[in-house]
Amino acid sequence: MRIATTIFLTDETITPLRLARELEQRGFAGLYLPEHTHIPVSRDTPYPAGGELPPEYGRTLDPFVALAQVAAVTEHLALGTGITLVAQHDPIDLAKRIATLDHLSGGRFTLGLGYGWNVEEAADHGVDWSTRRDLTRDRMALMRALWSAEPTAYEGEFGSVSASHAYPKPVQEPRGPVNGPRTLIGGAAGPRLFTHIAQYADGWLPIGGRGLTESVPRLREVWEAAGRDPKQLQVVPYAVLPSPGKLAHYAELGIEEVVLQLPPAGEAEVLRTLDGYAEHL
Repeated sequence: MRIATTIFLTDETITPLRLARELEQRGFAGLYLPEHTHIPVSRDTPYPAGGELPPEYGRTLDPFVALAQVAAVTEHLALGTGITLVAQHDPIDLAKRIATLDHLSGGRFTLGLGYGWNVEEAADHGVDWSTRRDLTRDRMALMRALWSAEPTAYEGEFGSVSASHAYPKPVQEPRGPVNGPRTLIGGAAGPRLFTHIAQYADGWLPIGGRGLTESVPRLREVWEAAGRDPKQLQVVPYAVLPSPGKLAHYAELGIEEVVLQLPPAGEAEVLRTLDGYAEHL
């Protein structure tokens, strides 16, 4: 099983460069970074995990800038977002950023995308909360038009792009209905999420990894009903606190990659955590 990591990198934590070198030297498979552009102070949305919102949410580094640094000082470490709030981006600009990072890293990028939880943050980006899922799907389709081998126009409910020359292209070859980098959708298990995964993604990024015994078979049913190759479905438990029993259970479910949570801390604490996680490599 591939063991990757995620962390809220901020202006107060270990730096991307230091962490990247340590991860590759120690044999970890990848680094996924979250995204929040800002956290409005006068917000009404409760923190999904309960209690006060941790301060690192309002201090996160831009994941694409940080991952570009990571790519520059590593050769094999996979790069990913966990997650990109696609609805909060201009899709033409985001398509260029993703394709450039994937190209410069030699195809190491995974786009973890999600629909968000902070209503106030999304509103500042002009997102109508009730349509954010459909907006995300529409923007993914627009970006994939730009990633197509030949100039391809797209006319959608929320945006359009004319047939265009748009290089570089993402490295990974098209598979089924998907082109561009490996794409995983985050979110809680449910029929709507699983339908979207089968329609336009390579798999699922379930936060915490709970309840997979029941949910993974349901996702596989939806996936196969959509005509997708069963062997291509990828489930990557995300932000996991590991134990040998938990990882063994994931392996029994056919899961090949897991993303472990690192603390949003300084160098010493993060490296101590990596030392502890090394037993799972």
